[in-house]
Amino acid sequence: MIPYWLLVTLIGLTAGVLGTLSGGLAVVAVKKVQDRLLSVLLGASAGIMASISFLDLIPEAIDEGTIYTAMFGILLGIGVIGILDIKFPHHHFTLSKDGTSKNGRYLKTGILLSIGIALHNLPEGVAIGAGFMVSFHVGLMLAILIALHNFPEGMAVAAAMCVGGVKTTKVLLITALAGVPMGIGAFIGVALGGVSKWALSVSLGFAAGAMLYIVFDELIPDAHRKAEGHSAIIGILAGILIGILFIGLLH
Repeated sequence: MIPYWLLVTLIGLTAGVLGTLSGGLAVVAVKKVQDRLLSVLLGASAGIMASISFLDLIPEAIDEGTIYTAMFGILLGIGVIGILDIKFPHHHFTLSKDGTSKNGRYLKTGILLSIGIALHNLPEGVAIGAGFMVSFHVGLMLAILIALHNFPEGMAVAAAMCVGGVKTTKVLLITALAGVPMGIGAFIGVALGGVSKWALSVSLGFAAGAMLYIVFDELIPDAHRKAEGHSAIIGILAGILIGILFIGLLH
């Protein structure tokens, strides 16, 4: 039977690679993903992540340790993702209004974006690993949601590199590699969670803090940016209800 830590690592690795790679494939094959659909999916991911953070990860972090270890973990998660977000921007790539650009400029943009995504994927992988310490279902749900979160980021890298003149095979390889650190992070998350109850409490708090930063800084704004009509709020509210139902069925 496969060890649990190895299973979690493989799931984290798969989520990271498939998330960014699918975004790259969408750019190469389809060129355009409907904004309305992307808005609903991003909003739903935000709603589910918020529900899991507030109703499962944070209460579990407090139960496993204290309110102080949980708060420390939350602040640590917010701080790590926040610092990475400031130092290494990793999405929101757009072409100029006339759709043209200088190849060198956008090639550099694509490289920087891929590095930024890779760095962000490490702590996001830690969040997945910590989620698996709550239950297999919670960890799997977080892995799926973060993979979906990585979809538009993979699109951003691929779009920049395609405009920069990079060959299709290299574009897909780079977008896939950007997701690899998530597997490493998942291993770290599950390993730390198994050290002690306090370490598990901090890890769960870290996962919640990281998720909440992603929800409020990236997913919700991106959902509204892509919105057509009320698609963003429909997705967000539907995600919250789905998250509540999911947690209720598990418990």
